[in-house]
Amino acid sequence: MPNNFALGQENLWSRRQLLKLGLAGAGVAGATALWQTLNAQSKSIVKIPPMEALAPTTAANPMQVLRNFDYGTVKKENGRTIREFRLSAGTSVIQLNSVVSYNIWDLNGRIPGPTLRAKQGDRVRVLFYNKAGHSHSLHFHGVHPAEMDGIRPVSNGSATIYEFDAEPYGVHLYHCHIEPVTRHIAKGLYGMFIIDPPKPRPPADEIALIMAGYDINDDNRNEFYAFNGQPHYYMDNPIKIYQNQLIRLYVLNIIEFDPAVTFHLHANFFDVYRYGMTLTPSEKSDVITMGIAERHILEFAFRYPGKYMFHPHQDAIAENGCMGQFEVVADSKNAISTT
Repeated sequence: MPNNFALGQENLWSRRQLLKLGLAGAGVAGATALWQTLNAQSKSIVKIPPMEALAPTTAANPMQVLRNFDYGTVKKENGRTIREFRLSAGTSVIQLNSVVSYNIWDLNGRIPGPTLRAKQGDRVRVLFYNKAGHSHSLHFHGVHPAEMDGIRPVSNGSATIYEFDAEPYGVHLYHCHIEPVTRHIAKGLYGMFIIDPPKPRPPADEIALIMAGYDINDDNRNEFYAFNGQPHYYMDNPIKIYQNQLIRLYVLNIIEFDPAVTFHLHANFFDVYRYGMTLTPSEKSDVITMGIAERHILEFAFRYPGKYMFHPHQDAIAENGCMGQFEVVADSKNAISTT
């Protein structure tokens, strides 16, 4: 079957057509002024502690992933809001520790890929380039037509467009869907996709955490694990948050080869919003079990300053890299009440 969605040698588009769609030329801005204006009032009281900005040296840059949400480029077409994103698959080498390096497939030069964010009802347009040396695709979780399901291969050196309405609201994900799918995901072709509800959630310090594993010897078993791409990173570089301020944690489990993991928070409990598809919590816990591709919103605030660990409660997974700390900073001024 011909690949009618690939923009390769078989379907050569003119530069003028590519320019109209933003496929040619320099990069585009991430978060837009429009979105910031609409949300400035509600987010103005949220305080983010200063954290050292570490210059990225590899595709794994957990500090970049933590609070960096890509709202795309906003356009208006026929009275509708179009939120346009550009994703490019490539190859990189990352350091899992001081002696072990690993070849990955990245998205926009990073692992995980950008955390894409839209509002329910927006029209989402994803311009996907494949420069990673093998056929790849992007499959988005959510509701969309069959031809936008991302299961058709996009050959190396080609591009394609995925376009659909952002629905339903919740925490979703996207990933490559070319066989063997497990390998393509485990090698790095995945990211979080957040669709916000029509009425914004209460203000909070919003943080994304994606759990993943690394099978470095192709035995279908993970030897390393990580939050946001780099093993042990948040143990050495704790995530700073303010005391008594509401934290909204978007958590995704994309660990292949392990059927399920848990997420545990020390010295606290969190409200669970399963799949982010509700505005009221379903339960309160300090540990939650997540199968592959499960994701939730967890909300909490810390009462006391100090450092508090978070990790899967499977000790082998935690000890091999999937472990971190929140550093709670004492600052009550302008903090959000959770009572």
